[in-house]
Amino acid sequence: MTSRLRPPWIIALVTLLAAALGVVPTAGRGVARAADAPYKDPSLPVATRVDDLLSRMSLDDKAGQMTQADRGALTTVSDVAAYRLGSILSGGGSAPSPNTPSSWADMYDNFQRQALSTPLGIPMIYGIDAVHGHNNVVGATIFPHNIGLGATRDPDLVERVGRATAEEVSGTGVDWTFAPCLCVARNDRWGRTYESFSEDPQLVTQMTTIVDGFQKAGNASILATAKHYVGDGGTTGGRGQGNTELSEADLRAIHLAPFKAAVQRGVGSVMVSYSSWNGARMHGNKYLITDVLKNELGFKGFVVTDWAGIDQLDGQTGFTANEITTAINAGVDMVMVPNDYKKFISLLKQEVQAGRIPTSRIDDANRRILTKKFELGLFEKPLTDRSYTSTVGSAAHRAVAREAVRKSLVLLKNAGNVLPLAKTGGKIFVAGKSADDIGNQSGGWTISWQGSSGNITTGTTILQGIRDLVGSGAQVTYNRDGSGIDSSYRAAVAVVGETPYAEGQGDRTGSMGLDSTDLATLQRLKASGVPLIVVLVSGRPLDIAGQLDQWNALVAAWLPGTEGRGVADMLFGDSAPSGRLPMTWPRSADQEPINDGDGKDALFKYGYGLDYTVPPPQSPPASPSPSPSPSPSPSPSPSSSPSASPPAGGCLVTYRTNDWGGGYTGDVTITNRSSSAVNGWRLQWTYAGNQKITGYWNAVVTQSGQQVTASNASYNGTIGANGGTASFGFQGTYSGANATPAAFTLNGAACAVG
Repeated sequence: MTSRLRPPWIIALVTLLAAALGVVPTAGRGVARAADAPYKDPSLPVATRVDDLLSRMSLDDKAGQMTQADRGALTTVSDVAAYRLGSILSGGGSAPSPNTPSSWADMYDNFQRQALSTPLGIPMIYGIDAVHGHNNVVGATIFPHNIGLGATRDPDLVERVGRATAEEVSGTGVDWTFAPCLCVARNDRWGRTYESFSEDPQLVTQMTTIVDGFQKAGNASILATAKHYVGDGGTTGGRGQGNTELSEADLRAIHLAPFKAAVQRGVGSVMVSYSSWNGARMHGNKYLITDVLKNELGFKGFVVTDWAGIDQLDGQTGFTANEITTAINAGVDMVMVPNDYKKFISLLKQEVQAGRIPTSRIDDANRRILTKKFELGLFEKPLTDRSYTSTVGSAAHRAVAREAVRKSLVLLKNAGNVLPLAKTGGKIFVAGKSADDIGNQSGGWTISWQGSSGNITTGTTILQGIRDLVGSGAQVTYNRDGSGIDSSYRAAVAVVGETPYAEGQGDRTGSMGLDSTDLATLQRLKASGVPLIVVLVSGRPLDIAGQLDQWNALVAAWLPGTEGRGVADMLFGDSAPSGRLPMTWPRSADQEPINDGDGKDALFKYGYGLDYTVPPPQSPPASPSPSPSPSPSPSPSPSSSPSASPPAGGCLVTYRTNDWGGGYTGDVTITNRSSSAVNGWRLQWTYAGNQKITGYWNAVVTQSGQQVTASNASYNGTIGANGGTASFGFQGTYSGANATPAAFTLNGAACAVG
């Protein structure tokens, strides 16, 4: 990954300041600190520097590098130096006071100076759950949670989200995020469903571009973490930290695939899951951690546990020496022991000295950790780069978040084309507990672990976004519970759904419907006779079949984050809905688990979503039968009438692949440069090698020999004029080279290749 190197004059200044403060380390315990030590020379290969440093380290140094403690549990800040701690973290809600970007940077630098004061001066690395923006920091940009990003079907956008997050994280000194979550959520009862990009491993694999956003952000690059390895989204009953009961073939096909893609992208760390596979706890699973992840997949980074994850190996409270030995020998490299770092270091050294943990395993773990620290540039730029501090919550990042909100919205119903709303004239009534609540629309993992309702950080609520967009001739009235509405209003917008939660507390074992507050609000609005538009703020599909026939329109907004104007953009037609369901939407909670291809009669199928440019299908019924019609499936039928002529202004095709060991996924975007829309499209290309397409989405793809034809699905047949786009994807196999095709034709006309 790209190092965030500081100019030499800054490094010199830092050194002089450190000397003035009396924290410049001197030789100690027989360890040389010569200025020309090879590990200090940035011109040498990383492997050479690691080998040199490793040769100078004591067991105390090595044990410390494998230890991660929470900032709030440190007895004193000097423990970072005394115990040679390799890493500090902030758990959800663990923040300095005041919770400002500058306070974070000051805190980070204080810890880092302690690490640099040790004889070898090995910098620490600071980890945080920046899972939808730098979400522990008040004022940071909060992006949609992963379920919303999955609905965008836009890997490039997701990469830009990662890059913007990296800049904000870097501006507070922090250099490591415990993201992305690459779980494949197969049961919506799971409280972490919103942390999943999709129920479909292919779509989750596409979204691993966020790893590049984190790790290829230039001077702002931070370390990414693929989590939770492996199978956490497939537990029986959707129970958090539960048991995933699957064959190895199914585990690999469904849950391992995204991790394979992340490894191919060079992800720096992998976090082990709390869950079990067929009864065996993942934190002690040597086969999956060492044999599969490190050896078979070729993972070169380091493996970290989840929060106190080793405590659970024997089912008893607190960790033991045996649990430490089991986890380290299984392949864990760094152990998150948030509260008991002193005990952990003591027991780890004991187990090594007794020969129960081989020295070679300790050296391998340290080599992996140190390699990433060198690659990240921590030895050359140990302190916060304050030039990025001002990017926290910046207008540019909020613009990316607003775009992500717009593209994440899925229009599920639009009877009578009630949407988009006109901006001028008449009165609009807005109601619902989440209409004017930045906490509700951001969800869990926002400022605190579980999140909370209310004005918890800065941003724009959905209500404010609506008020900002309407013209001077329109009146917006808001009442949280819907009181005061009458027939004089031309539309009612109800923003309802779930209140914030995270893992554990978010598991829903019973009802998955709207709460009594929402139902009462909706009933008041419906009784007025005004057209009712429901915006559903939730971390998963909810059981709404019993109410759907009372609503004129339904928008799945997921958990959009701080930029509520993105929702208003779609409601008023400044953007067209383009999101497609990343999860199958059940008719009732008792259908869970429900996933594409399992034969269950969904309320809305995986991939479903309406738009404004094509007349919407008949609104789906709310009753248990029949199935919504039409609902696009992952293998939709193409339009029967492609445009007779190609776009006069030309077209551009962007073709990208993600390759691994004989398999690949492809992402194709067609941009229409013409001043006229394309109604019905057919894209063709010829492979130079022996690529074979085996599956596809958002198009119908056929192959004859080396020639491939992709035709539009029933719901995306129109490509708008002057820059309109259509995107689709596919998976396939190959041997040898997997070269990008040299030429593409759209409805018979040659396109430029981007």
